[in-house]
Amino acid sequence: METVAVDPDPGLALEEELLGDADSAAAAERVHAVLARELGEDAARLLSQLRARQEAWQRERRPDEGLRERKKRETRQRISDVATALCVVRGFDHVRVADIAEIVGVSEKTLFNYFPTKEAMVFDMADEAIERLTAALRDRDPRESPTSAVVRLLREDLEPFTDMVGSGGDDFVTPFAEMIAQTPSLRAAWLELHARLTAVAAEELAAWVGVDPREPEPNVAAHALVGLQAVMFDSRLRHVQGGLRGAALNAAVGEDLDRAARLLEIGLGSFDLLSRGRRTREQLVEAARAAEAARAQVRAAIREARGAWDQLRREQTGAVRSPDFREARRAAGEAGRAALRSAREAQRAARDAARTIEQAKRAEQGRGKRPQPPR
Repeated sequence: METVAVDPDPGLALEEELLGDADSAAAAERVHAVLARELGEDAARLLSQLRARQEAWQRERRPDEGLRERKKRETRQRISDVATALCVVRGFDHVRVADIAEIVGVSEKTLFNYFPTKEAMVFDMADEAIERLTAALRDRDPRESPTSAVVRLLREDLEPFTDMVGSGGDDFVTPFAEMIAQTPSLRAAWLELHARLTAVAAEELAAWVGVDPREPEPNVAAHALVGLQAVMFDSRLRHVQGGLRGAALNAAVGEDLDRAARLLEIGLGSFDLLSRGRRTREQLVEAARAAEAARAQVRAAIREARGAWDQLRREQTGAVRSPDFREARRAAGEAGRAALRSAREAQRAARDAARTIEQAKRAEQGRGKRPQPPR
């Protein structure tokens, strides 16, 4: 990965270049002119249109954004747009960081203040994706499952994507996917992003249920939830290549996402019991143990009753009744009554376990806001 050392205070150099390039429109025109020379006028015009749509979407999501923050974001986005376009056309390994910096109009040092690596310029939304996933899991309604929260998050990106494709961006979807598949460093960066998303998901799920994030349950649940992102990426690519656009594309990708989520919801449904609190989990364990002990008592009593009954039948069919006949009959009756008592105890234990689960569900549904456990 291509990197450079940065100043101890990167904000100073960053601010100087931002102030020197205060006119964003002029900067955009300069980038357009260079890209037109590199990619052709049609491709450059398409990129400008897509960028305008992305900017409108970003401003809608950030209504309270200040001028300085907006200029920093625009510069960062411009770097990513130029880097991605050049890498798709030329090939990732044939684009130098110096070329990107020159086109954008910043120094390489400032460029690396925005992105630590060239790969990060392509996956420019990685940090935001991690923040949004964390917020979706942490701030969701107590009645919303983790699966539903992740699906809701991913659906927020569907409309901007279909809008981009409908505006001509479909010409970049397949080449972008092929670039990632054919570039080892980009594949490694993609896997690293997946690992970071999985780690934060495991932490949030573990904090939710009060267990170590290294435990199997939050770990496998996190892997499954983050896998929904890969499902959506593959679905978008497949349906774009199949010719779908607009509302049809949105619906097809959404349906694929829902199908995957339904399967996860079934598998992760038992994980929801862990969220009822440590005390509730201990109660469930104790209830299960009581039920199992009662079942063992039933099995033992039935075996005893069967043995006494077999002895009684032998005595009844014998030519001469043994002096122990009455005792055998009494033992058989007592064993039968013991079996009946054990069966009733098992039923009570099962009802107690079911009642505990139902009370936990009601308590969770009635809770206004899920308290955050100490970290």
